[in-house]
Amino acid sequence: MSCWETIADYGLRSLGHGERLLPRSDFTLCQQFTLIGSGMIWNIYFGTLALLSGFVLATAVAMGKAARNPWLRKPAEWFVFVFRGSPLFIQFFFAYFLFLSLKSTYPVMAPLTAAALGALLVLFLNTAAYSAEIFYGALQSIPKGDIEAADAYGMSGWSRFRRVIWPTMLRLGWPAYTNEAIFLFHATTLVFFSGFPTIRQKGDALYYASYFADKTFNPFIPYPILAFYFILLTLTVIFLFGRINARLNRHLPQETRSRIRLRPQLIR
Repeated sequence: MSCWETIADYGLRSLGHGERLLPRSDFTLCQQFTLIGSGMIWNIYFGTLALLSGFVLATAVAMGKAARNPWLRKPAEWFVFVFRGSPLFIQFFFAYFLFLSLKSTYPVMAPLTAAALGALLVLFLNTAAYSAEIFYGALQSIPKGDIEAADAYGMSGWSRFRRVIWPTMLRLGWPAYTNEAIFLFHATTLVFFSGFPTIRQKGDALYYASYFADKTFNPFIPYPILAFYFILLTLTVIFLFGRINARLNRHLPQETRSRIRLRPQLIR
C-alpha cells in the first residue's frame, strides 16, 4: 500500500471514515503520521470550540468578579476557585460519571456522555475560569486615567465598557491569554486518556500514538510524531494570537507595545 493510499484510507479515520480496522502489523511511518494527524482533528475541535466559547464566559466572569455587588462577585469567585483549584484530569473523570448517572434518570443527558459534548463542556468551563482570572487581573491594571478620560468625554455604561475598558483589558491580558490558549490545546490530550471512552477507535492524536507505542513496543517514533504535530499547532496559535495582539496595540508607540512570548506551563 502506497502512502497516498494510506492517507486516503486513514486520513479521516478519527471521524469514522475510511478503513474500519486499524493496522495490526507491519506499521509504516506513513501510517503513524497519517493516523496521529487524523486524531489531531479532535484536538483542534476541542481546543477551538472551548477557546471561543470560554472567551465569552471568561469576560462575563471577570466582570462579575470585579463587581461591587456580592451577588455577582461571589458566584464568579467560587466558579474560578473550583475550576482552578481542582485538576483538569479529575474534572474529566467527575464529569463523565456525573453525566453517566444522570443519563439513566434523564435520557436527554445522554449526548453529554460522549466526548464530543461532555469533554467539550469541561474544557469550556475550565478555560473560562483560568481566562477569567487573567482578564480580572487585566481589569485591575487598567490605568485610572483611561477611565477618567472616558468620563470626561461623557462616556458611561456600555459605551465606556465597549470603547475603553474592554479593549484595554484585552490589550493588557492578551499575552497571558495566549499562553492559556496554548495550554488548552495541550490539555485536549487528556480527553480520551481520562474518563471519556473512545467509541469505535475514533480517538485523538494521543490515542493513536499510544496505540502504535503499545503495538510496536517502541515509543520513540509515535510520541515524537505527536510532539511534532503539537509544535506546529502551537506555532499556529502564537502566529494568530500575535496578529491579534498587534491589532490591539496598533495605536501605541512601537517601543511600548507588548509582545507575545511563549512561556509553557509545566504544572497547572
